[in-house]
Amino acid sequence: MMGNAMTEQYDVVVVGGGMVGAALGCCLGDSDLRVAVIENQRPRPFSPEQDHDLRVSALSIASRTILETVGAWEGVTARRFCPYRRMRVWEAGGDTEFCSDEIEKPELGYIVENRVTQLALLERLEDFSNVTLMCPATTEHIDYQPGGSVVQLDGRRQLAARVLVAADGGQSKVRQAVGMGVSSRDYKQHALVISIETAYEQQDITWQHFVPTGPQAFLPLSGPHASIVWYHTPDEVRRLKSLSDRALLIELTDTFPECLGEIKAILGRASFPLKRQHALDYVKPGVALIGDAAHIINPLAGQGVNIGLLDAAALAQVLVAAKAKQPDIGSLKVLKQYERLRRNDNLLMMTTMELFYRVFSNPHLPVKLLRNAGLGLAERVTPAKTKVMRYAMGLEGNLPKLARGEAIVM
Repeated sequence: MMGNAMTEQYDVVVVGGGMVGAALGCCLGDSDLRVAVIENQRPRPFSPEQDHDLRVSALSIASRTILETVGAWEGVTARRFCPYRRMRVWEAGGDTEFCSDEIEKPELGYIVENRVTQLALLERLEDFSNVTLMCPATTEHIDYQPGGSVVQLDGRRQLAARVLVAADGGQSKVRQAVGMGVSSRDYKQHALVISIETAYEQQDITWQHFVPTGPQAFLPLSGPHASIVWYHTPDEVRRLKSLSDRALLIELTDTFPECLGEIKAILGRASFPLKRQHALDYVKPGVALIGDAAHIINPLAGQGVNIGLLDAAALAQVLVAAKAKQPDIGSLKVLKQYERLRRNDNLLMMTTMELFYRVFSNPHLPVKLLRNAGLGLAERVTPAKTKVMRYAMGLEGNLPKLARGEAIVM
C-alpha cells in the first residue's frame, strides 16, 4: 500500500459526511474494517425553536429501516420529522391518491430536514470504535492508486485507503480526481422551494399538482408548517424569488389549490436548477461512487436521498462480506458486485422519474388525454397501484440486507 510512516492506514476512506456518506460510515460500524469519514463542516446543532430548514427529503420506508438497523433513527425522531400516510397526484382532468392502508403500513414515508438526518447519523457514527469522523476537515489532494489511494487533508494529515468512496456530491472531487465520467442533461427548469406556515395543523398528505409550466408540490412538515416546491422556467423562478414576502404570498394563494388551506407566512425560500446526471461507471479498482457522486435524479418524487441510502447499504454489505473472505476488498471483482446491485436499479428509478416528468410536462392533447386516463386507471386498478407504491416505498425489488432490517455485521 502506498504512503509513508506518517500516513494513517484505513480500509475505507469516505470523502463526504453528508447523509449518504455518514450512513455508509454507520453501515460499516462494528465491522472488522477500519473506516474514516471526512466532512468539511459539522451542521449547526438542532433546537426545536429553530425554523424548519429549506432542504428536506421524503424518506422511504426502506430508508427508515436502514437508519433503524444502524441505530440512527432515534436521533431523527428525537429531533423533528413528519410522517405522511397519503400522497395525491392530479391535474385538471384526473387524479389518484395513494394511501398507506393499501399496503398495510402505518405510513408511506417521512418528511425530514436533511440536517436532522445528517446530525442523527453523525451522532451515531461516533459510537463506533472502528470508525473515525474527521470533521471539520478539507480534502486538499487525492493521489489515486488502484492498490491504495492517498488522501491529503488540510493540516498535512494523510490517509491511505484500500477503498476510496466518493460521497461528496454531484460535483465530486473524488470522481474527477480518479477520472470517472458522467452523462448529464439540464431540464431547463428551476425549482423554487418555499418554507411556509399554514393555517392547518400538521398534515399527513403530500401532493403534486401538474400544470403546463411544471409541477407544484406540497410537503408537510411538523406542526403547522410545510414546504412548497414550485417548478417553472428559470426566468419565472428568478422573478418569484425576488418578490417581497407579501407579493409572493399573493402569487401562492392565486396559483396553488385551495386544499392547501390558508398560507399564513413565508419563512424562507431558495431555488436550484434541475438536472439529471449519471456516472458512466460506479466503480474502478479501489474506488466506489455513492449518492449524488453517482447519480442526480429529477427531484419530482423525492427519491434522490433514498437511492443514495440504498447505495450505502449495498456497498457496506459487499465490503463486509469481502473482508471476511479475501484480502483485497478494493479489487474490481469485489466492487463490481456493488455496481451490479445498484446501477440498474438506480437507472430504472431515474428513467421512470424522467418519463413521468416528460409525460406530465407535455401540453399536447393526445398525451394529456392519455395521462388523464392513466391517472383514472391507476385509481381503479388496485394491484398495479399497490405494486407502484411498494416499489417507491422500498418494499419491493433487490433490496440490500440493511433495508430489510437484517444486520450485515455478526
